[in-house]
Parts: sequence; structure tokens; C-alpha cells
Amino acid sequence: MLRVAVVGSGPSGCYTAQSLVQLDRDVLVDVLDRLPCPYGLVRYGVAPDHEKIKSLQNTLRTILEDERVRFLGGVPVGPGGVPTARLRELYHAVVYCVGAATDRRLGIPGEDLPGSWSATEFVSWYSAHPDAVDDGFLRGARSAVVIGVGNVAVDVARILVRGVAELSGTDMPQAALDTLAAGRVADVHMVGRRGPSQARFTTKELRELGALPDTAVLVDPAELALDPAYGDPSGLPGTQRRNVEVLRGWAERTAPETARRIRPRFFLRPVELTADDDGRVGTVRFERTVPDGCGGVTGTGRYTEIEARLVLRSVGYRGVPLEGLPFDAASGTVPHRAGRVLRADAVAPGEYVSGWIKRGPTGVIGTNRPCAKETVTSLLADAASLVRRDLPADPLRLLRTEGVEPVEWAGWQAIERAEAGLGAALGRRVVKLPDWEALLAAARTATA
Repeated sequence: MLRVAVVGSGPSGCYTAQSLVQLDRDVLVDVLDRLPCPYGLVRYGVAPDHEKIKSLQNTLRTILEDERVRFLGGVPVGPGGVPTARLRELYHAVVYCVGAATDRRLGIPGEDLPGSWSATEFVSWYSAHPDAVDDGFLRGARSAVVIGVGNVAVDVARILVRGVAELSGTDMPQAALDTLAAGRVADVHMVGRRGPSQARFTTKELRELGALPDTAVLVDPAELALDPAYGDPSGLPGTQRRNVEVLRGWAERTAPETARRIRPRFFLRPVELTADDDGRVGTVRFERTVPDGCGGVTGTGRYTEIEARLVLRSVGYRGVPLEGLPFDAASGTVPHRAGRVLRADAVAPGEYVSGWIKRGPTGVIGTNRPCAKETVTSLLADAASLVRRDLPADPLRLLRTEGVEPVEWAGWQAIERAEAGLGAALGRRVVKLPDWEALLAAARTATA
């Protein structure tokens, strides 16, 4: 039997496992994850009020419940965990599906002031990621600036103004729900340095903003008109054309009187965050930009300021190096050829990558399917030489002797039961456990 370790249980890891067992009947797959819970960004990145997308967990579940697939949660790989070299000793092949674990930086003064966070930190908090901390995101905030115009920026803007009635039916942790319910953010500015025809959000996500209760979407038609495609968007790709049409509709209507407002802004480049008297961020300074005729923008030397006690930076993700693997710092990816890891331009036998660490943070969840299939096709083409190497009968037994105590599938099911019980006790549906201690305590009940 070909034994494969897949590092990461998000969509790219699950689709890799699925392709392996579908394309080869003589393969056993261990899916390892640093967290005790599977599903990666589907569990910890998809907004809690996007239940249709979160239901993808049911598809990923069927993959991890396959009799030739084994989930091993709570198993970090790299420093402080299982070394990558040790995995290579225990498995014929290792596929790294570790995503892009950090955020891109703005690189401007004041970026690290209190009150300024990456959108990922905010998402992790309201999604109950066990590494997240409550840093007082909403402390004193009446106005917030979200820097970026992609789907994550739309998500955090929407969550900031959603009422408790709409969020109580989600799996959001209770502490985050209580904080948001008590929050007083009334104005959210969602700001992009380029124009509406180049924004990265999808039309479905954008339209959701216009359907939020007691919330108005306010768009400045003068800013939209700076975009050369605004007057006639017919030549744009479908998504961009529909985005412009939605924004135009908002710009042309009379703004209703509402308790909260979302303000999409365009052609503004952040140049500095300045502190208030208490040392927290108080103002974001932007330079007005204009199209440069080549798809980018250029500065005009004219500036404007937006007051904000909360700044969320949503300008993209970036992969980080993994101990023992080569890394291209420019792209934030592992060098590869059709998924085969390259070391000094030579294929590294038995080492593969899939997902964002392979191609960069691009595409949607479904993009991981063909990406995984390409990698698995390469791996199975190499299988005849890989299986010649003798392995221990069961790598998990050896890992346990070395101090690794994974959360297996029964442990994950115990976590699910605990979250359902917590929800029932709070008069809600399933409510996520928000910290390592609670998760691991729940997992241990599977063997109690």
C-alpha cells in the first residue's frame, strides 16, 4: 500500500485526499492538521452568516470519513511538532497543503498602532479560532475603516453592522456575539486604491450589503466616475460589469435614514495611520489616486483623512516558509513542477504541494479541486518508485511513542457534540468552542 501524509485538512488537503483514494485503490492517507478541528478556512474563514458556503463541511466530512483516510488533528508539523524529515521517514509521500498563513502588510507609518489589525485577526476572533484573542476590537469605535475591496473586506464590513438577531442563529462564539451586540460602530468605510471595475469582491457578496437591516450603502458618484469603465461598463468581464451596475444603482438613489452606514470608497491609497490622544489609531490618511492608463493608479498629491478607532487591513494573504522545505520569498510559495517540490530546480522525491502554498492565494474554494488533482496525478505517476522504500507498519504508533497525541475522528465528533450542547444551553444552535482548552477537553471525552 502507498502511504501518504497530507498536511492540512482545509479544502486543498481534503480534495488531495479525495483524489488519492479515487484514483488509486492501493493508497492509505493520513490527513494531519495543527488544529484539533478539520476543514481549515471553511470552518475558520467563511463568515458565520454564510451558511450555504459553510455547508461545504458536509462534503469535506465524507472525504475524511472514507475508510482509507484517517484524520489526525492537533499534530503540528515543523518546529515544536513533527519535523518534515520525520514525516518523510514515516510515509512514502507527503503533500503539504498548508495555505497562506499570514497577511500582506501595508508598509505605512502607524500600521501597528493599537486599534489597527489585519482582517484575518478579526475573522479568527469571530470564527472562534483557538489562536485568536479578544484584543478589544470594538473598544470605543463608532467609525471603522476596512482597507481593501475583496470578499473578506465585504465580510468584515457586513459583520460589523449586522444585528444580534441575525447573528444569534450562527455558530459564532458567544463572547464575540455579545461584543458585537454591544458594539456601536455606525459607519464603515470600505476603501480601495483602485476603481470599482477592479474591485475583487463578487457581485453576490456586494449585493448582500444592500440588504442589511437598518443599514444604508452610500456611494460617492464622483469617485465612481474616476473609473474609465464607469460610464460604459459593457466591455468589462461579467462580475466586474455587474459590480459597477450595483454601485451605480446605489449612487443614483436617495440615501435612506438608517442607524448604520457602509461607504464603499475608491481611488484612495492609505499612506499613514495616526494616533489619537490615548495612543490608539484615530485617523487614516489617504492619497487620492487616478488611473494611470495601464491598469494601475498614480498618486495626485491630494490627501484626505477618515476618522476611525478601528482599522481592519484586508489586502491579501501570503504563504510562510515551512521548516525543511524550499521557499520562494517573492511569491510566498514553495517552488514546484506540477505539484512536485523542487530543490535547486531538481524534483525532491516524495514531496508535493497543493493549494495556496503551491499557487499563491488565488481562486475560490473550488479552485482547489483541479489544483489537487494535478498534484495527485504527479504523485501517482511517481508511486512505483516511492513504494520501494520500506516503512513502519503504522506511522501513528511510532508518533505516539514520540509524544504525539492526535485528535482522531472520534475526538472531532466529541467536539461537535460539545458545541451542539453549548448551543442548546445558550438557547442557540451549534456554538463553537473558542479556545484550545475547551476543544481538547471535549476531544478527550471520546476516550473517557
